[in-house]
Amino acid sequence: MYFRWATGAFVVALTVLIWTGLAGANPARWTAEGWRTDFSKQSVDLTEIISGGPPKDGIPAIDDPRFVTADETDNLQPREPVIQLTVGGETRAYPLSILMFHEIVNDTVAGIPVAVTYCPLCNAAIVFERELGGTVLDFGTTGKLRNSDLVMYDRQTESWWQQFTGTGIVGAMTGKTLDVIPSGLVSWQAFSKRHPDAKVLAPPTSMSRPYGQNPYVSYDSSAMPFLYRGEMPDGIEPMARVVVVRAAGSNKPVSIVSLAKLREDKSLERGGYRLSWEEGQASALDTREIGKGREVGTVSVSGPDGKPAVHDITFAFVAHAFHPEMTIEG
Repeated sequence: MYFRWATGAFVVALTVLIWTGLAGANPARWTAEGWRTDFSKQSVDLTEIISGGPPKDGIPAIDDPRFVTADETDNLQPREPVIQLTVGGETRAYPLSILMFHEIVNDTVAGIPVAVTYCPLCNAAIVFERELGGTVLDFGTTGKLRNSDLVMYDRQTESWWQQFTGTGIVGAMTGKTLDVIPSGLVSWQAFSKRHPDAKVLAPPTSMSRPYGQNPYVSYDSSAMPFLYRGEMPDGIEPMARVVVVRAAGSNKPVSIVSLAKLREDKSLERGGYRLSWEEGQASALDTREIGKGREVGTVSVSGPDGKPAVHDITFAFVAHAFHPEMTIEG
């Protein structure tokens, strides 16, 4: 997403182009692009929404996912990260090596419509329930960003949704919030050992992408985020990973802890939630080959009831942008 493979002076030139040209996009321009969104309804300042480069659906969501079993999968490396999702007793894996190029998978697991999402610029892997008020929504990519985060849209109303919060921000669905389903990033090796018969998302046969390769080489060790113009957090590097723990039944965070602190302590308890860390998982945003990325480890979070809790591992600048009222524990 967003000018893949670009480096050096080319990135600078493209960034200037975005700020001076596409960043000035407005409802009239968006309508001219073919959007049927009701731009009279919004909950955010529209000037905060900028183009990431691709047009609507320029990054194609996967609408008819194809799966193989874990035992049949031979294209993933041991430390490669996958999203592990369990719904109604059924467990599936969604490799980031595929989501890197599609960002959204519209799926149904155990009869529950879900949207499995990943924003590379925020390293935010979040799963939502797609049914809202009795209507099943199908999601696609707008090609827009807010706070460097993916702005999704639903094909039923063409409302725009903030991926990091699961909230409708423009259009008929403004103010609505999608339910988040607990999920987690785990290594392929760990997943395949625990769930050898589980379904694993396979690359689409209708599209060709360099699956397994990272288009954002060294992005998560850069000094500053790309396509972001908001405030930076205090006391922590903007690109440092943090763990955002969300309260049950709410997208509101109950705590935000730096991954470095959790990695050092191995286990923490915050507000009745237990966080733990173990080694074995590669960063998807480090080396060209995803499975060879540097060690970031695997985070698990359980709630007061002992069950898996909603959480995500993102960058400090993202957590601060969407939850400036929260202190990031470093």
